[in-house]
Amino acid sequence: MTTNMAGNKIKRILALAAVLCVICLTGCAYKATGSDVSDTAVQGGTDNQKAGFGLDVHFIDVGQGDSALIEANGHFMLIDAGEKDQTGTVIDYLKAQGVKKLDYVIGTHPHSDHIGGLEGVIREFDVTNVMLPEKEHTTRIYEKLLDAIADKNLKVTIPKAAESYSLGDASFQIISPNRDYGDNLNNWSIGIRLEYGKTSFVLCGDAEKEAEQDMLLSGLPLKADVLKVSHHGSSTSSSPEFIKAVSPRYAVISCGKNNDYGHPHKETMDLLNKQGIKVLRTDQLGTIVIESDGTGLRIPGQSTEQNTDQMGSSLDAQNQAKETDTSREYIINTNTGKFHLPDCKLAKSIKEENRKLYKGTREELINEGFEPCKSCNP
Repeated sequence: MTTNMAGNKIKRILALAAVLCVICLTGCAYKATGSDVSDTAVQGGTDNQKAGFGLDVHFIDVGQGDSALIEANGHFMLIDAGEKDQTGTVIDYLKAQGVKKLDYVIGTHPHSDHIGGLEGVIREFDVTNVMLPEKEHTTRIYEKLLDAIADKNLKVTIPKAAESYSLGDASFQIISPNRDYGDNLNNWSIGIRLEYGKTSFVLCGDAEKEAEQDMLLSGLPLKADVLKVSHHGSSTSSSPEFIKAVSPRYAVISCGKNNDYGHPHKETMDLLNKQGIKVLRTDQLGTIVIESDGTGLRIPGQSTEQNTDQMGSSLDAQNQAKETDTSREYIINTNTGKFHLPDCKLAKSIKEENRKLYKGTREELINEGFEPCKSCNP
């Protein structure tokens, strides 16, 4: 055995040992009240502080996969990071949002379309807490994730249902998994219910109907304003009973355009439409950002009626510009062919040689072949 191979094996053993320690010492589970996790999270996010307030949930477009960045008062949590080939996409997006430190990184379950990019993220950013389900996997991608965790001297936390954690002024509760699901990796998905003020979000990885039934039986609160639809909208998830219990206003589906699985499935779309739930899809809209002020939601790019129904404030400048289509300044990325509002976070990261100032209307830019940014959605 070569020195490198031995070193890698030792690292994996150390990472697995950390996992087993957490399993055995259940009495030392990390919780938001009086725990090392919450103390670190509350004190450790100052490097991430930036202008603005409240909660932003970013459903990052990673094609046929899942990745969500949650920001609360300058504190950040990343849930999944798509396939390995999406590593750069996720890292670039996080940097564009000003992320320097991640309070939490959650790998919902060991499938590659969820954890593939996590190795690179963990190596790139300062990470405080890593959460993985108790179920292990034998793939190279999973082993390399454990290597990255060991290399950064991080400890793996295996969260238990009903435990709560803090993220800035927001908090989240673990709602799944609730028991041993054998070899069904999807049902091992870590699910959370995120709260900020009076608003809430539910995200459960690829949890299928069996796991959803256990969540219903757990007695934990499931009602939420936004549901990240499990398993990319597959018919194996989203039972009518579960959708009724969550009763969301918005359902976000993360899936790839023209994917081989036919996601989202017709059965799921029919159910959501029948319930009058507004569906937002990354294969159609790209990255989706939902903002909360603690009392209601705002989705940049949605209509006035939709936003004022959720939040008492008027539309932000982006939507006003889109509706009136008056002449104004835009930033064009000559490399990508996309145009942004000047205050867009992504516009600020454009290299100077690829940056071009344009004054005119949105319609003129589109007619010239440029594409509007999905983040600021001018």
